[in-house]
Amino acid sequence: MKLSSGYFYGNTLKSRSMAGFSLTETIYAPNQLIPKHAHECAYFCFVLGGTYTETYESRTRTCKTSSLIFHPPDERHSDRFDNAGGRCFNVQIDSQLLARVREHSMILDRPAEFRRPPLAYLATKLYREFKTIDDTSALVIEGLTLEILGEGSKQSLNSSPRHPPRWLAQAREMLHADFPKNPSLRLIASFVGVHPVHLARGFRQHYRCTVGEYVRQLRIEFASRELSRSDTPLVEIAAAAGFCSQSHFSTVFKRYTSFTPAEYRAISRPC
Repeated sequence: MKLSSGYFYGNTLKSRSMAGFSLTETIYAPNQLIPKHAHECAYFCFVLGGTYTETYESRTRTCKTSSLIFHPPDERHSDRFDNAGGRCFNVQIDSQLLARVREHSMILDRPAEFRRPPLAYLATKLYREFKTIDDTSALVIEGLTLEILGEGSKQSLNSSPRHPPRWLAQAREMLHADFPKNPSLRLIASFVGVHPVHLARGFRQHYRCTVGEYVRQLRIEFASRELSRSDTPLVEIAAAAGFCSQSHFSTVFKRYTSFTPAEYRAISRPC
């Protein structure tokens, strides 16, 4: 089945259309299964809450809160939500606008998923604009959407074409498991059996950032998920993410996202 522009499975909470774009917030029931389908227009899906498994091109990916997924036109995919259901913000791009952009810039033409800054936070800004529409919103929404397209294309072009060696994948897994503990470069290198300098160089080559930057991104991602789905006090989220204090957490969070933790929590909740 192919869905026309502006149509999505799930229950629509809010929808807006403007020249070149269609923006829709949708909510999904626990364990909801979305059959295989396609969309006539390309779109970004920003996961506001919940987790689902998506099958596309004989592959699968797990989409979690703060994931940003790009679907090119006519891409066939199906989805299964977990037992908490989900909520998504979909930004569909008119085919004529996409064609005009393609004339002047390399843009995405394959399915893609993004989880790290700055794309998740550009999407958050776009969602905030969607929730507070005024007479300048069309211009702001167009600018943010084109910026997301450009940054997403750049990240895809810069991604490493080779699979990382096993020791580097193990180092990354260790960071995901222990990011609140702030493991040292020397400890990680010892764990995977390489020299710290070799680890640092290899990590930047494959993941386009330093080990320290990656840990900070993991902490911000963790905090973003907690802010969007819980009422846990900020001081507890800061501690669980590995920040030394709530003040430090707030400073770093705003530097990465342009929002204070309280602002992010407010706009991440359904109206």
